[in-house]
Amino acid sequence: MGTCHQCGNEYDKSFEVTMAGKTYVFDSFECAIQTLAPTCAHCDCRVIGHGVEQNGTIYCCAHCASHDGATGLTDRVP
Repeated sequence: MGTCHQCGNEYDKSFEVTMAGKTYVFDSFECAIQTLAPTCAHCDCRVIGHGVEQNGTIYCCAHCASHDGATGLTDRVP
C-alpha cells in the first residue's frame, strides 16, 4: 500500500514513477499528471502529449505558442 504524493490517498494499487532521479508514488494517472506534467505557458493546461517548445518554454500546441510570440512552430509536419 502506498500513499499518493499528490492527494495523500493510501491505495493498494499505487504505482511509482521515477523522473529526473526522484521517485514518486501515485494512486492514479490523474495525480501523476497533476504533479509531473508541465503546464502550457499560454493557457495553463497540463501538457500530456508532445506539445511544442521554444527557447525552453513549453506550450500545449503551436496555436498557444503563437499567441505568446513564438514563431516557426507547428503541431504536425505535413
